[in-house]
Amino acid sequence: MSRATQVRLSLRSRVERPALIAAGLLPQPVLDALSRLTRTNRAGESLAPEMALVAAAARHLPGVGLMNGSVDDSRRLLDQTSTAMAQTFAPFAIEEDLVIGSPDGPIPATRYRAAEGTPRGLIVFLHGGGFVIGSRGSHDSLVRALAVETGADVLSVDYRLAPEHPFPAAVDDSIAAFRFAVEQAPGWGIDPNAIVVAGDSAGGNLSAVVTQQVRDDAVIPCLQLLIYPVADVSVTRDSIREFADGLFLTKADMDFFVDAYLPSSDLVDDPRVSPLKGDLEGLPPAHVVVAGFDPLRDEGVEFAAALEKAGVDVTLERAGGMIHGFANMGLISPTARAVVNRMASAAVAAMDAASRRE
Repeated sequence: MSRATQVRLSLRSRVERPALIAAGLLPQPVLDALSRLTRTNRAGESLAPEMALVAAAARHLPGVGLMNGSVDDSRRLLDQTSTAMAQTFAPFAIEEDLVIGSPDGPIPATRYRAAEGTPRGLIVFLHGGGFVIGSRGSHDSLVRALAVETGADVLSVDYRLAPEHPFPAAVDDSIAAFRFAVEQAPGWGIDPNAIVVAGDSAGGNLSAVVTQQVRDDAVIPCLQLLIYPVADVSVTRDSIREFADGLFLTKADMDFFVDAYLPSSDLVDDPRVSPLKGDLEGLPPAHVVVAGFDPLRDEGVEFAAALEKAGVDVTLERAGGMIHGFANMGLISPTARAVVNRMASAAVAAMDAASRRE
């Protein structure tokens, strides 16, 4: 097992995990009945009861939202909460810690392969966390789920984080990681044309940005898998106002992240910051996932519509009862597991189609 992706649970997280496991074992009819007792959003969607449980647990933390205390404290807390709600998997055939060379310094990464044999393709995964928090450790379970469900290798990347490394550090590292994957793929037994770029939240932003920035390369992603992406930081949309006080992610979190990430507010319209502002024509297919109770919901929907208008082949999935970050909550949510499985199916279809073109 990769040491870089291991998170040691705190005593509190070890105590809470059995209750979370029990919640995840509730039969679907029970969850459906409980959902009628939870809040609804303006679209009339009901908050999934397991997501209400997460929101209730979050209220007992020192603060509200993802930023609790210092940046270092918040990074540790996200690693803990994500791991506490994470599925577990059998040992993988390959868990290899790598260093990606770049002009700006080494970029740590881990390559996963679930089983022996020839992989279907490769997913370059860029974790979420507002460009400030998050790590290979916080997203280890989601990456494993994608590897298992797709039969592809996954390269999980620890790009540089703000505020220590503001924009464009994360963008530069993400582009370097994709190009590294293209170079290394043949040696790993992978068709370079069958590479998906994927990420959640800030990682979804970076995945969209990478896709735009490498559009003139000899090899481009066969799919951009965008999980509740940050698509446009220049506008406060209705979903941000609706969920400002937070179901895991708050407007205060988002404001902090943008301020930490951007050296200047003038950059909000830069397509490398707000990919919705970029040239979307001629891009590879996209699978976009949004959550019904997520401040980022509306910009994700708008980004999918803009891609489609530009002629991009787009699939939009709206997980109505879910909150921001749900893809990391496979332990407690059958809906989250099902949505991740559909993400994997989209990736499989794209990788298989890319390989057939050769």
